[in-house]
Amino acid sequence: MFKALAGICLLHLTTIFFLFWATIDDAWWFTENLYTDLWGRWVMENNDNVWVYMDIPTSYRKDYLQAVQAFAVLSCLFAVFSLCVFMFQLFTLGKGKRFTISGVVQLISCFCIMVALSVYSDHFHRGEKNGWYGWSYIMAWFGWLLTLFTGIMYIILRKRVD
Repeated sequence: MFKALAGICLLHLTTIFFLFWATIDDAWWFTENLYTDLWGRWVMENNDNVWVYMDIPTSYRKDYLQAVQAFAVLSCLFAVFSLCVFMFQLFTLGKGKRFTISGVVQLISCFCIMVALSVYSDHFHRGEKNGWYGWSYIMAWFGWLLTLFTGIMYIILRKRVD
């Protein structure tokens, strides 16, 4: 049983790592001479291989951008809170009551990153043909998949773990 719980903790930590990496890293969208994330944009000046930080362009709707930023950060916070609740429930609650709250909080984290990714996919870079989504965007989808999996796993485990 210890190995199973250690594996669940490792999976949950991996999920948190993916969510934080996707939220913080600067690789959501690439083109030949720029890359962007949720917080800023880096542009190559005059093909000198010098990258310069710039603010997100005003062509982006600020309310959509703030929604994506907020939901990405909330997803990270809920995932960390879910791990803390998991540890607390592991040592304090009896059989049949464990992991329900941590599963629900993890599913809320899943919902938050899904909203952030959906808004980003729908409202940014729609008409741009020259670019592609970066590894942070892909890691955010992996984080979504892992939060969904761990949230469902916590709900299933509530009655199976003694």
